[in-house]
Amino acid sequence: MRYGLVFILCIGSTSIAAAADRPNVLLIYTDDQGSIDLNCYGATDLATPNLDALARRGVRFTQMYAPSAICSASRAGLLTGRFPVRAGVPGNVSSQEGVAGMPTDEVTLAEMMREAGYATGHIGKWHLGYTPETMPNGQGFDYSFGHMGGCIDNYSHFFYWNGPNRHDLWRNGKQIWEDGQFFPDRMAEECIQFIDANRKGPFFVYWAINVPHYPMQGTQKWRDHYKHLKAPRRMYAEFVSTMDEVVGRVLDHLEETGLDENTLVIFQSDHGHSTEERAFFGGGNAGPYRGAKGCLFEGGLRVPSIVSMPGVIPGGEVRGQLSVGCDWYPTIADFCGAKLPDRTIDGRSLKEVIVDGKQNGPHSGFYWQLGRGNAPQWVVRDNDWKLLGNPRDRSEKAPLGPADKLFLVNLKQDSSEMTNLAGDHPDVVKRLLARREEYLRSID
Repeated sequence: MRYGLVFILCIGSTSIAAAADRPNVLLIYTDDQGSIDLNCYGATDLATPNLDALARRGVRFTQMYAPSAICSASRAGLLTGRFPVRAGVPGNVSSQEGVAGMPTDEVTLAEMMREAGYATGHIGKWHLGYTPETMPNGQGFDYSFGHMGGCIDNYSHFFYWNGPNRHDLWRNGKQIWEDGQFFPDRMAEECIQFIDANRKGPFFVYWAINVPHYPMQGTQKWRDHYKHLKAPRRMYAEFVSTMDEVVGRVLDHLEETGLDENTLVIFQSDHGHSTEERAFFGGGNAGPYRGAKGCLFEGGLRVPSIVSMPGVIPGGEVRGQLSVGCDWYPTIADFCGAKLPDRTIDGRSLKEVIVDGKQNGPHSGFYWQLGRGNAPQWVVRDNDWKLLGNPRDRSEKAPLGPADKLFLVNLKQDSSEMTNLAGDHPDVVKRLLARREEYLRSID
């Protein structure tokens, strides 16, 4: 097992040059994984051999940002290549059946890839709508297996987190029952079956793995392995290593079937770790960064991300260019020769940066907004400067007061974001506020 949570573009021919025109794609998006929660990102207490091998095999990003710091919005940014607020998903979508989600006029990765002749499959978590037209089969996926809400118990497949308790496991828009079967195992099996059914290609699989999101239900093997750790790190670590092992099964299958030699692999977490009560108030690790899931400090947005493709992408290299999860939409299109839709795409292709680390990154800045209304959280990034509006700190590393409604940092000087420089640099604040107004006019 050599890899981990991944985007995979699998190329099914004997020639990399020929195959690269129409690679298959497997996109695996992890859930609530902390900024440094892989050994290759600095964790010293986790067993993540597949993801660590992936980093040795490919390129690792050190300045990759999630499209948002909350589940639905991040997924909307990933699947549309647009600011989540532009895509109509500024926050989380309801986990209640019958409630719509991401607007159907958005052009998803699946729709773009299907138009390019790809078989499209969704495996795992959705959380972007719970009506027929906003569930996966209504948003471009030929095949779908998984849960529609934000999370499920991995054995009963019920959503328990606000009543009434409700079963949430679906195949192609129809509810199915698999009581007692461990959902991470079932996702791996479904991925393998989809790959086998479509191995002549081209295929696109979006594996939105619901790990290490709560409930943290690691297997007994990893419970024994981590019994020395204190809670909540112990429960979190058990689930991370369970995830790494499950993903490895799918990647082993690619190797066994000969697909791995022509495979582009990309790993991405949807945002930072959770500090919610249901996650035992923590467990994940943002390292030097402030913040966590649900806030726009670095710990909520900066995520592990790795990309690999033998013979095309160099191995064991690092990229520090500013990159965002929205960028995978045009990047996949670039590698696959798919046509981008005729609409505003906020992401930019990372292909040149991936292949050649000397290339400049596609962004000098970016915009994030979490929520709508009178006081959403927002961020304007401009090179090393970062201005946060209405910030929250889910890690509670330091207090925030009324004077911190605008919070300015220079990430090159202080990536920990512990000191507000807004009072010292009013000119920078003014410039970034004007930049935000430009973004808002563009979105409107």
